[in-house]
Amino acid sequence: MTETEPFTEADAEAMLVEEDAGEVRPTPVARLTAYMRGGGVLVPILTVIIAFLIAGLVVLITGHNPLTTYKSIFEGTGLNWLFPWVSGTERATAASNLQQTLIATTPLILTGLAVAYAFRGGLFNIGGQGQYIVGSVIGVWVGSSFASMPAVPHIVFAIVAASLAGAAWAGIAGLLKATTGANEVISTIMLNWIAIWIGVYLFQLGGPLQDPTNPSIPTSSTVTSTAKLPVFWGPPDLQGLHIGLFIALAMAVVFWVVLNRSTTGYETRAVGYNPDAAQSSGMSVGRNYVRVMAISGMFAGMAGAIDVLGYEFHLATNDIQLSNIGFLGIAVALLGRSTAVGTVFAALLFGGLATGTSDRNANLADPTLTTTLTFLIQGLVILLVSTDVIALAILRGRRRKPKTTAPRAPEPAATPPEVEEKAA
Repeated sequence: MTETEPFTEADAEAMLVEEDAGEVRPTPVARLTAYMRGGGVLVPILTVIIAFLIAGLVVLITGHNPLTTYKSIFEGTGLNWLFPWVSGTERATAASNLQQTLIATTPLILTGLAVAYAFRGGLFNIGGQGQYIVGSVIGVWVGSSFASMPAVPHIVFAIVAASLAGAAWAGIAGLLKATTGANEVISTIMLNWIAIWIGVYLFQLGGPLQDPTNPSIPTSSTVTSTAKLPVFWGPPDLQGLHIGLFIALAMAVVFWVVLNRSTTGYETRAVGYNPDAAQSSGMSVGRNYVRVMAISGMFAGMAGAIDVLGYEFHLATNDIQLSNIGFLGIAVALLGRSTAVGTVFAALLFGGLATGTSDRNANLADPTLTTTLTFLIQGLVILLVSTDVIALAILRGRRRKPKTTAPRAPEPAATPPEVEEKAA
């Protein structure tokens, strides 16, 4: 097997860990990946269906019609624009809603990829929110500065700077893991809070980056026109769909290529399957930890830049404290099975839920119910994904440990009568 060949399950079986009892078992990441591959695309689809059925029962208990509620949410996503029989004013409304759905989907693709890449490397990146905030801060600062720059270099500069900032922020957790063995879950959670309060400090009243033209509002300066992402569908003044969607989809392709067709991705998956075996084969586990977290942070930082350059255009302290896009990336990665294609479709689901239950959806029968329903479905999806893994683990364990009975001790051979008489 060459360094650029895909890392298969057969390779994982060769990287098992022998326990003290003499039984051979794969690492947790290897087991989880095998279970996910075993379920294929059917498991996440069933997970979503079950989540919607349970949520529908909750809607029914509250005295509402689940079918009417879900129809309202679906129309709010704008996905009915894909139906050829939708026309006239209804089609125009659907187009506007679909634009908002895709705008919400774009950062979720990137934050989902951030969590997914870390997981494939054997790490749990809970710090996507902090990396997203750092990217947003750098993106809005670069976007509101350098007004004399041409449009294309200005946009590229802002996105690259934000991506590098997110990579550096996540790299801190990777470095701590590599040098001190610090748990990346704890360090990334702490880095989330540090990023939040640094952002609040920068844009608070009298803060270093507060908009000087609005001294009474805790917000950043507005992104200049040269740094705004071009809109290719819908009116630019009404938050039309910008090119950030294509950037996110391109990053999903990069995710797949790097992970499956490069030496870096090979080492990432090898360390994720079994760091001890990877270390024995000459790979630097510590260096891979730092690199995996940096690449993860790059995706999340880019998401922050695309949001502020695409439709927000400024960053307020409330935006920093109330945002949850980085945390939703965890659910997106789980539902998407940490794959590029799965992450894109999972992001579309969560983006559609956010748009379909938003206040702009005039068809909502009960806005309070449907908004709460979004969080209910999100929680059910995460719970069911986790339960699925546990159930598969139990089933696999039962098949691996068949019941056996203790062998009987051999019975002593019968003594011939002639020998008994001689002994007497």
